[in-house]
Amino acid sequence: MTNPLLQDWTGPFALPPFAAISDADFAPAFEAALAEARARIAAIAADPAAPGFANTIAAMEQAEGLLDRVAGVFYNLSGADSTPAREALMRDLAPKMAAFSSEVTMNTALFARINALWEARDSFGLAPEEARVLELYHQMFLRAGAALSGDQAARMAAIKERLGVLSTAFAQNLLADERDWFRPLAEEELEGLPEFVVQAARAAGQERGAEGPVLTLNRSLIVPFLQFSPRRELRRIAYEAWVARGANGGETDNRALAAEILALREERAKLLGYESFAAFKLEPEMAGGPDKVRGLLMRGWVPARGRALADAEVLTRMMRDDGINGDLEAWDWRYYSEKRRMAEHDLDEAALKPYLSLDAMIGAMFDVAGRLFGLEFRPIEGPFYHPDVRGWEVLRKGRHLAVFLGDYFARASKRSGAWCSAMRSQRKLGGDVRPVVVNVCNFAKGDPALLSWDDARTLFHEFGHALHQMLSDVTYQFISGTSVARDFVELPSQLYEHWLEVPQVLEKHARHWKTGERMPAGLRDRLLAAATYDQGFATVEYVASALVDLAFHEGAAPADPMARQDEVLAGIGMPRAIRMRHATPHFAHVFSGDGYSAGYYSYMWSEVMDADAFAAFEEAGDVFDPVTAEKLERFILSAGGSRPAEELYLAFRGRMPGVEALLKGRGLLDAA
Repeated sequence: MTNPLLQDWTGPFALPPFAAISDADFAPAFEAALAEARARIAAIAADPAAPGFANTIAAMEQAEGLLDRVAGVFYNLSGADSTPAREALMRDLAPKMAAFSSEVTMNTALFARINALWEARDSFGLAPEEARVLELYHQMFLRAGAALSGDQAARMAAIKERLGVLSTAFAQNLLADERDWFRPLAEEELEGLPEFVVQAARAAGQERGAEGPVLTLNRSLIVPFLQFSPRRELRRIAYEAWVARGANGGETDNRALAAEILALREERAKLLGYESFAAFKLEPEMAGGPDKVRGLLMRGWVPARGRALADAEVLTRMMRDDGINGDLEAWDWRYYSEKRRMAEHDLDEAALKPYLSLDAMIGAMFDVAGRLFGLEFRPIEGPFYHPDVRGWEVLRKGRHLAVFLGDYFARASKRSGAWCSAMRSQRKLGGDVRPVVVNVCNFAKGDPALLSWDDARTLFHEFGHALHQMLSDVTYQFISGTSVARDFVELPSQLYEHWLEVPQVLEKHARHWKTGERMPAGLRDRLLAAATYDQGFATVEYVASALVDLAFHEGAAPADPMARQDEVLAGIGMPRAIRMRHATPHFAHVFSGDGYSAGYYSYMWSEVMDADAFAAFEEAGDVFDPVTAEKLERFILSAGGSRPAEELYLAFRGRMPGVEALLKGRGLLDAA
């Protein structure tokens, strides 16, 4: 039988033939794809012709086409719809893929060709995009250890292989803890919960095969439970289970894995001549080094901590009024903060959610993209990789631009969080290849699915990433879409969130799911007025995580990461009733791969720019100003990594912003 992963995909939009693919197809497909890639790389390295851009860099861009295609399907499915077979293959593939990467980047003959091109780059008459791709390839090889030899080269390859194994294990342990924990809820334990929370608990029970409603560790269920449940002991049980992910002992405990990952990262950096992993990791980013990162984080920390401590006093008084004399605890904060929001802003999330149905908010995000960039979204039929997935063709003036898939609901087979990925990235080399972009979220399923305000922000955030992929317009996949500096990649996503708060967008799309009535103007105004409510809490839990991440990677790797975490939090004066957003054992951003390691700060770095970028539209007098939108697309969304991030932002805005825009956006400027 033929393997569908290795055949030409001739269906609509050349989508993967999901219905024909079985788990058994992936291992032989990877074997064939790796063999083909190895043969092509070897041919480039052994080419007797003098190195040129076409026979070296452009050839490398096309050498792994089949591998990219197979991996694009597999790694999307392994995160969004895991099975035991996929988890086993992930574990098997981790060292193999790391070994292949080392083979390529530490191939001395191949690096000699790239280095020769780099040293003679001014003599080749390269176009700007070609020069940028050559620069990034040369940088990638050097940072991967291409200049190492002998025992050092062998050790570098071993480190990368081991890191691949450890990061896969970390992610799978976390998924297992999230999948395996749930607590049945008796009918009396539903008292006091809004109907949308009760519905979500019943849907979760059905999905888990339970006889009644259950509480799971899915954020879209556990957060509203913590906000609304009047049962303090039940809140404590739920909260402690949530924050204990990855730290429950046994086979799924991540603490030893985190320690080994940190030690190997430090060794890797020192093999390359850097004093720390943070110095290595931050060198190509906009921040450039740890000192700038810490400076930014502390500018946010000081006013946020002051605000949070003042808020804690208010919440403690509210708790006293309920007859509770103990300390305000982490499982109390959301409950009393929600009551305070209702009292001070007359804003009840239970009254808000009927106006924020998933379908209505998808319509809003599509409408904004249409008004800004002229995009049209036409529904397409599957089958896709799961029955929950929805698909759209993205067009502009009748021209096909992309396929967009939305996978929005939580399930036990999906890792937590929300993300954007591309099953196929945009490029022009070898033909006009259009992307297949996927947004994955973990919203609570309902009939209909109703979003919290935070959920709606997440929806817009991930779609901002999707636009970065869909509007990409470069020749080389290496710099396509979101292939940019880590502390720049969150700019499009965080910028897009701003349009959710535009009154005319809410007036048009925030309609009651049952009656179709618009959100009352008073409710909308109160919602927007409360936009910075509880930002002391939100900023503290985020910045604490970012500072711990930086501390882990800036000096010697800690033998006991948990002790180092506690030391950092004590040093910055972490408020007692607030925890890190991501404690070490479930800090997937940092330990499930290198992506955000020493880089969790990047959300705040990008936030400095996104506040300033949206101000460009406001200064134009129209948040849909076509001239500003065209500049945004030309210099940010379509440009990928074709120029350094700072150059791209300067081309769009004409200047770099200050941190004041961020503090103002979080309502902390007066507390700074």
